[in-house]
Amino acid sequence: MINKINKNKDRLKRHKRVRRKVSGTAACPRLSVYRTLNHIYAQLIDDVKGNTLVTASTLDKELKGTFEGMDKKAQAFAVGELLAKKAKSKKIETVVFDRGGYLYTGRVANLADGARKGGLQF
Repeated sequence: MINKINKNKDRLKRHKRVRRKVSGTAACPRLSVYRTLNHIYAQLIDDVKGNTLVTASTLDKELKGTFEGMDKKAQAFAVGELLAKKAKSKKIETVVFDRGGYLYTGRVANLADGARKGGLQF
């Protein structure tokens, strides 16, 4: 019998390995990325208190009507810019990037580029 590789299980192993080293504080929160087949989610997390400070995703009301004709990479870039805008309003300048076990290509990299363009520093 052929065993199918569980990609999500492997991703979670990578994510746990990275999370041993990456932690966010109130001054420098962790930018956590989660992606599904259709959407991408990002949040800034203070791991000391266990609070989510800022969230942004493709399901946000501010971005909902702007995705007509955009591919998923462009949508991820827009989510990164929105997250940076929300973080700026809460006076957050620097973050620690947590790619969530995903490879740093495609939508994950575009979200990071959008956040950088919006003014966040990694």
